[in-house]
Amino acid sequence: MPPSDFAKVDLSKVLEELATDEAISLIAGVGFWHTCTIEKLGIPAVKVSDGPNGIRGGRFLMSAPAKVLLSSTVMGATFDPELLHTIGLKLLAPEAKLKAVSLNPLSGKSFESFSEDPYLSGILASAYIRGPSRRWNRRHDQTLLVHHFFYGANDKEDERYSYDSIASDHALREIYTMPFMLAQKYAQPWAIMTAYDRLNGTHVEESPNLLQDVVRKEWGFDGMFVSDWDGTYSVDTGINAGVDLEMPGVNKWRTLDFTKRCVNARKLTVRTIKERALHVLKVVQNVPGRLRRWKVLDGDGEERTHESEEDTVLLRKVAAESIVLLKNDNGVLPIDKTKVKVAIVGGNAKAPVLSGGGSVALKPSYFVSPYDGIASAFGKDVEVTYSEGARASLTLPTLELDLTTEKGKGERGWTVEWYSHESNDSMKPLDTPIATEFFDETRLFIGTSYPKGITRKWTMKLRGFLKPKPYDIDFESGIIAAGRAKLWVDGNPVIDNWTRQSHGDYFSGFGSAEERGVYHLQANNSRGIYVEFCNDEMLVDRCAGVQLGGVEVCNSDDLMNQAVELAREADVVIAVVGLNPDFEMEGYDRKTLALPGRTDELIQRVAEVNKHTVVVTQTGSAITMPWVDAVPSIVHAWYLGNTTGDAIAQVLLGDVNPAGRLSLTFPKRLEDVPSYVSFSVENGKVRYSEDLLVVSRGHGLSYTTFQYFDLKLSEATYTAGDIHITATLTLTNTGSVTGSEAIQLYVTLPPAVEYAHPPLQLRAFKKVKDLGAGASEEVILRLDKYAVSYWDERYSTWNVDKGVYTVRVGGSSAEDALVLSGQFRVPRSFTWNGL
Repeated sequence: MPPSDFAKVDLSKVLEELATDEAISLIAGVGFWHTCTIEKLGIPAVKVSDGPNGIRGGRFLMSAPAKVLLSSTVMGATFDPELLHTIGLKLLAPEAKLKAVSLNPLSGKSFESFSEDPYLSGILASAYIRGPSRRWNRRHDQTLLVHHFFYGANDKEDERYSYDSIASDHALREIYTMPFMLAQKYAQPWAIMTAYDRLNGTHVEESPNLLQDVVRKEWGFDGMFVSDWDGTYSVDTGINAGVDLEMPGVNKWRTLDFTKRCVNARKLTVRTIKERALHVLKVVQNVPGRLRRWKVLDGDGEERTHESEEDTVLLRKVAAESIVLLKNDNGVLPIDKTKVKVAIVGGNAKAPVLSGGGSVALKPSYFVSPYDGIASAFGKDVEVTYSEGARASLTLPTLELDLTTEKGKGERGWTVEWYSHESNDSMKPLDTPIATEFFDETRLFIGTSYPKGITRKWTMKLRGFLKPKPYDIDFESGIIAAGRAKLWVDGNPVIDNWTRQSHGDYFSGFGSAEERGVYHLQANNSRGIYVEFCNDEMLVDRCAGVQLGGVEVCNSDDLMNQAVELAREADVVIAVVGLNPDFEMEGYDRKTLALPGRTDELIQRVAEVNKHTVVVTQTGSAITMPWVDAVPSIVHAWYLGNTTGDAIAQVLLGDVNPAGRLSLTFPKRLEDVPSYVSFSVENGKVRYSEDLLVVSRGHGLSYTTFQYFDLKLSEATYTAGDIHITATLTLTNTGSVTGSEAIQLYVTLPPAVEYAHPPLQLRAFKKVKDLGAGASEEVILRLDKYAVSYWDERYSTWNVDKGVYTVRVGGSSAEDALVLSGQFRVPRSFTWNGL
């Protein structure tokens, strides 16, 4: 059968023709990123890649440059489903095509989730999925996975393969599975990824109740369940539970040998295996654009990105519209462009902080730092000074911008020689390399990107030259290794991360702690850098990697004092601070909500000497702000991707009126978080004791003001299994500049004897965009059964009680922001299940 005809075949007939071995091969991946090809039946492979803030492609090592989109919490801050649909349609989908990717995971933890609010997260996820999906847009050939099923109960990274999330069915339904239920209802994704952890005692990928009873039978999901990478823990249990595809196809459980043994032992049936294979085939069949090119698995073999002015404008627009103005006393913002001296301080001002770390980390096609964006926006007539002030990295910054292949010249980067060993088990490399390459990265997550034919144990030898400095300094380098590594400088040993190591959190938890060493650099003198790395598969298998970092040694007091003096002399201070992928990354849990190092002290001290201090924070999740009362203005800029600096500058200078809203709660202190007393792992268990008491959110200010008028609520009407209420109101821009407002509607359910309900639940929202000064707009918000229901654990149904429901509307969930209120009556009770 010609492969181009596979999109039209009857899959039931394909199943009949599938031999048992072929069916088994379809339910496990091939390599890191592909499903299995069965050539005789014309069944092509489908390629997947990481996401959701862009698409890496098929390599961790020396991956193709990529558009780095907003992190998910940033997208959540837009409160704008239309904008997210546009991002998926115009940015994500074309990028996927350029990398020949058909499935892209939509993640769901910390900075990878849209919001802690289940309704907001579900509606936004639905819009994002619909953008690039061929189910909704026929000209696109890929879709999005819904990543980390039950992500809300999958919040930790420490012990992520083993810990047990203990949560009530009440909380699971109303908080933690609600986003996925809404995504299934409104977007119908082709695939859902299972989480690593256990839920109430059972690993998610081994739970037939979750996968079969809830998602397939109750919600009507007809797509493919795929495991998270290495998120399977058995052969027969996961297959019987409903996981259709194990990923990756490296060190997999579902080998022909293991799976056939389970069949022979009657732990599995061939029928069940073919049921799983059918769901894989449905996804393969739904990607016709790929099928026409399947003989060349990855297009022309080259992965790439494409930049255009149109894309840049859109990236800048969505980044700017997600920025949240948290505080603006005395009208410090927007900054007067006639200021003649601006001091920029902080560890994030020049650092390449685009996103969090781990699977979402990408090599950016370009990046505009906050410093560059702000300095460019002010122009040449304004003096812009800079000081780091306080260092903010957990590990030393990588050195790809500071190495060259030849002394004093050459390409940016270093040369790499690959060596086989005397045997697969030997630790001694051969004398002659089997391959030589050029790398422009010094964080090398090698994965399986080693030369073909190399032995199981192998060595890399990396050589480059550190660019000369115009002055004498001491320089500190650091090595992290998932394997073994040593560093020499001009032939002198500096770091031994080989003989003895300490365990660290890097390279998916397989890496060592960073070992550091200091050496002297003479002015205008280039130093030779040599790193030897051995994968040593006894220590680490396919997650081998090595990272070289470095920074000038300096006195932290001197750095702080320099920043304070610049602040004292400036008309305005912009402190750009926050976290980075060292702190927010896959495989690692933050140990505190505080900013790193002496950052808090830096902000406090510059604010003491300059009353016009603006703090710009960059994080994907919550931080504490002990200096909040000391500074007049705070802007939260999240992780904004490629155009970070330009977007920040547009908001600071008033070219864009900030319209972002917090998609999660920023507590004053960690002790104020509802889960504080039970968040840590206790004997392998994480107890969600806060139950439904997830704090509301939605705060964000503007450079203009809005007034809400005339809330009207319709009577409740019924149609086949649903209920409908319409809220109308008028919004007026009472300020002097054009602005956008995220209108939020919260519902309070009638009191119930059996269950306590949260006092406010977000159940509708709408972004009113670019409302001119003095203009008004009528806004319509629609409520349905999701707005008035709760989960009844006694009967395993959704309940709607008759009674009076209270509606409150405003610009956030804060008491003083909910300026309109009203009530409607539901005249009769009813129950429902499914969608």
